[in-house]
Amino acid sequence: MKEYPKIPLGIFPTPIHRLPNISKILGTNVWIKRDDMTGVGLGGNKVRKLEYLLAEAKEQGYELVMTTGQAQSNHAMLTAACALRLGMEPVLVLKKRGICSRRGNQILNYLMGVEVRFVDTDSYDDIYAEMDRIAAEKGKPVYKIPCGGSNPLGALGYVDCMKEIADYGQAFDHVVCACGSGGTAAGVFLGGALYMPKTHITAAMVDSDPFDKIVPELMEGTRELLGLNMPLPSVDLVDMCGPGYSIPSKEGNEAIELMARNEGIILDTCYTGKTFAALVKMAREGKFRPEDNVLFIHTGGAGGLFAPDWENM
Repeated sequence: MKEYPKIPLGIFPTPIHRLPNISKILGTNVWIKRDDMTGVGLGGNKVRKLEYLLAEAKEQGYELVMTTGQAQSNHAMLTAACALRLGMEPVLVLKKRGICSRRGNQILNYLMGVEVRFVDTDSYDDIYAEMDRIAAEKGKPVYKIPCGGSNPLGALGYVDCMKEIADYGQAFDHVVCACGSGGTAAGVFLGGALYMPKTHITAAMVDSDPFDKIVPELMEGTRELLGLNMPLPSVDLVDMCGPGYSIPSKEGNEAIELMARNEGIILDTCYTGKTFAALVKMAREGKFRPEDNVLFIHTGGAGGLFAPDWENM
């Protein structure tokens, strides 16, 4: 496979361990991959992608980095944190959607002194046009990172993650991950086909985008980057979006409480709560055998947990 430059930003490999109490409750062997412990900000999966994306930005001489997402974007916060570590200037151009006040991840952006600009739009064309305007204002070329860091280069981070899981030495029958912009899921599916071909992978969709098209397209781009001739794996996607992207769901909140009260591990309302809810649902529907080993990839996002008003949820 072709190799691409990356800058070490996270603490890898992240831990893998069995969840004894959850395993007893669900009647199968549930394990967790702690990508909430990647060592930047409050942790999260985006650090793996940013090792490749910011390496390209540095290699191409960019000093100004911009990315986007909704107001509580964990990806945006981690992009800013990683860019600051590398001496780059981050600007977050976020959709004015969700909780924009100084709560959750916006507290972290404030503490880091990050420039945040909100745009009242649902169009990424508007967002990228605003990035160009800000770059012209600052008189610097800008390296634009897409929402979630989800492009073929960013997806390489989760191809790496699947090798890391394979190298752990425990065979897994199932892997369950989140799918919010497609890049993590694409890397997990492609990396799984490479390093864990006997493992069934399920991605929980926490947004309403057409991921049946987005994920294969990202996989195709990543396969081309790596110079692989292998066929693309099929994708198993389950809809866990609930009332909408970044809007807490009843099933997700119940899954967050189940994990917190039995394992002392904290999930978030946008991604990991809904993803763990998918695993719980699959277990209760009999999708796993008692002897199976099921791995839940905890992709982080704890900062956003402190944005909603929990008294009224």
